[in-house]
Amino acid sequence: MGFKEWIIPQDKHFFNMLENESQNVLDGSVAFIDMLNNYENIKQKQQKIKDIEHQGDDFVHEIFEELNKTFITPIDHEDISALASAFDDVLDYIDGAATRFVLYEIEKPEINMIKLAEVLVKQTSELNIALSGLRNIKNPKEIEKKCIEVNRLENVADDIYKTSVAELFKRKDAIEIMKLKEVYERIEFATDKCEDAANIISDIVVKNS
Repeated sequence: MGFKEWIIPQDKHFFNMLENESQNVLDGSVAFIDMLNNYENIKQKQQKIKDIEHQGDDFVHEIFEELNKTFITPIDHEDISALASAFDDVLDYIDGAATRFVLYEIEKPEINMIKLAEVLVKQTSELNIALSGLRNIKNPKEIEKKCIEVNRLENVADDIYKTSVAELFKRKDAIEIMKLKEVYERIEFATDKCEDAANIISDIVVKNS
């Protein structure tokens, strides 16, 4: 055992907590795409997403409480905090989008909303795999590949979003435009936060490999 391994705690509970949060984010994105692809009983499906978001809040609180009482952590305090917050933001925006479908009584999701949600599921899946590699960082290049893919997918989402909003403004119903634009924004914001999480993971790998 080297000096670094000796001085840094081998207790991996922070990774356990981050992995729980990451899996919960993936569960939220899957629940969201299910809501859009099977657009019925949406109040119940929106509530399921809300429950997942509340579970995510619990995970974040647990992480922050543990950070406040732990002096030395396997990876930097700041990185753990930033990653937990980024994952939390992803879920917040997913929940915000799902809630607006119910509040605004949107009759059905647009095809580009579904495409954005599909991108989001791919991103959260890649993040979940990348995060699992942080325990030992045996394959930093593989983790980096996952992070690069998340960033590429964010660019795809950005293109879909820009096209969708441009098409929206060709319509005449101003209220409809406002409602749909808010939904598009929340989904796109979620993909942005996935990119933030990927960048944090990438930084962690650079610091610790």
